Amino acid sequence: QALAKADMLPDEIELIIVATSTPYYYFPSTACLIQDKLGATNAGAFDIVAACTGFIYALGLASAQIKAGGVNTALIIGTETLSRIMDWQDRSTCILFGDGAGAFVLKVSDAPGGIQDVVMHSDGSGADLLYASTGIRETWDGDASEQRLYMNGREVFRFATRVMASATHEVVAKAGLTLDDIDVIVPHQANQRIIQAAAKTMKLPMERFFVNLDHYGNTSAASIPLAIGEAVEKGAIKAQDKIVLVGFGAGLTWGAALLEWDSIEEPPRSAVRELVRSAWYILARMRSFLSRVLRFLERVIFRPPGEVYGEKLDK
Repeated sequence: QALAKADMLPDEIELIIVATSTPYYYFPSTACLIQDKLGATNAGAFDIVAACTGFIYALGLASAQIKAGGVNTALIIGTETLSRIMDWQDRSTCILFGDGAGAFVLKVSDAPGGIQDVVMHSDGSGADLLYASTGIRETWDGDASEQRLYMNGREVFRFATRVMASATHEVVAKAGLTLDDIDVIVPHQANQRIIQAAAKTMKLPMERFFVNLDHYGNTSAASIPLAIGEAVEKGAIKAQDKIVLVGFGAGLTWGAALLEWDSIEEPPRSAVRELVRSAWYILARMRSFLSRVLRFLERVIFRPPGEVYGEKLDK
């Protein structure tokens, strides 16, 4: 959907960054799986884990790459399936979280606006306040640990209200602006009371904040792009609006991004263009399958003599 709105085909994407705390595999990255499904043959791809702040971290990394001239286009995705790691007997956490995904397409441009500044912070001393165990053995011969999400809600609340305000002030000041210049603040959708407390700290009315967590719950790295998408659809974000995205999460991590929203005019519907787009994704699946077949044939036909991955030929 994001590529369609940007009127781009996957081969135009040069970088894919996925922010997620719930990957399907530890490796390969979820970004590589998405690259394969899309047929984005020219893209480098990797994941980052910064929990609920992940989308802001990903946005900062991609923006820096574009500004440095490393790439011209990037696809940034926040995606979570937190339902897969919930302890459904722990009512203090399982009722709070949801699944979701959202994506931004970033392009190089000489026009004013876009992503102006990003700030990112961390404090690992608070790692025990919010974490999800991996299920991986702690030692090579140990037992697998239990996989569950743990949260000290009271401590996270205090941390979140403090850093949401400080990160917002910091990124606004870094851009040489004041809070009066900001049209909309889109916070990480974790808790209504956290957002209200942060608004009170910043002396801002709740009308300046876009909130949709009552529909989806806390979707971690997906919450900010989900909120942005809904805010644009509802007209809460308009062209030339100055927006602050602010988040916090396990790590502990927190950060904020300041951007000027550009108007998005979807290209006119073209039957040919839609056919090309649909065909691209079908061909991407075929290409992926053929690549696997060719690798299999290569192993069979061109197997070199000697030791291969620990196997020894009889002498």
